[in-house]
Amino acid sequence: MQKEFKVHMLNEAGKAKARAIAEAFDACLTQLVGLCPPGREMALVRTKMEEACFFAKKAMAESKDNTVSDPEA
Repeated sequence: MQKEFKVHMLNEAGKAKARAIAEAFDACLTQLVGLCPPGREMALVRTKMEEACFFAKKAMAESKDNTVSDPEA
């Protein structure tokens, strides 16, 4: 399977890092919500941050240190 579509099975270290990434994005968004009024721009901020969080987790998951070894590899 091409790497773009492969599922990453995280080990415990990877799961902890995924949680830390999510918490960092959550803290940032929480602060921004308190600083910015609701509206189209904030909706875009939420969407872009969700996308950025996804790609941060994907980048982390590409490290073999964070995944369960794949017997099919």
